[in-house]
Amino acid sequence: MIKTIPAYQRIKNAILDNIHSGKWQAGNSISTEMALAKEFGVSRMTVNRALKELSEERVLERRQGSGTFVAQQQFNHTFVEVRNIAQDLKSANRDYQAQVVSKRILTAAMLDDELRRKFDINKVAVSSNTNADTTVMDDSTGADSSSDVAVLYEVKIIHFADGQPIQFEERWVDAQKVPEFIEQDFSVVNTSDYLIAKSPLERGSYTIRALAAPDEIAALLQIAPQSPTLVLRRQTYSAGRVLTFVKMWHAGDRYQFSGEL
Repeated sequence: MIKTIPAYQRIKNAILDNIHSGKWQAGNSISTEMALAKEFGVSRMTVNRALKELSEERVLERRQGSGTFVAQQQFNHTFVEVRNIAQDLKSANRDYQAQVVSKRILTAAMLDDELRRKFDINKVAVSSNTNADTTVMDDSTGADSSSDVAVLYEVKIIHFADGQPIQFEERWVDAQKVPEFIEQDFSVVNTSDYLIAKSPLERGSYTIRALAAPDEIAALLQIAPQSPTLVLRRQTYSAGRVLTFVKMWHAGDRYQFSGEL
């Protein structure tokens, strides 16, 4: 398996973990750049990038001459309401289960035109986020392999209500922003919850369309081919870029969208 964990992302994750655990609370100052550089064995430039991105994501606040502080707002606040099917079903006293169909690491060369457009990725396999403090490893050789940089993670999951498939989720995630995403057990961890915790969402957009189910989707949802489905396509942003793009297929006779105005 191809693995890439940029040093700046490891620093971001460590800072978020300290905030999650309550070690660093709103208004508290965090470790200095010099201390973080020594702790992680990286340059101050790398630490600066991690702090800059967390500031852009409104997790930290940098004060000239004073240091860096945990922002007053909740670190995992999201301006986007993301529906969580697991919570919806459990709140309705339905038995919920998730089955992972597949997980893949994608390089730029493996992407179709839609995904390249969504994530603004060129066909060139080397990510613009790769720097001197990033190591890309190919497990088969143990050697650096910059031509095989992971740019997106893909997961496909079936969500069940009372033993019946109700939603099929196809999701793609920016591998540079959330490098540990692919390692999660999504039969236990909800994809949306994990992403919100790791990278606060700023905004999003979605569409809902009625489509006839292709054979593969019909088989996964256990419905007849060409049966009506409701397809929710959603993309959400963090730090000004698309963090995740998802397609959620719902059996038309088992699911509906509703809300209040």
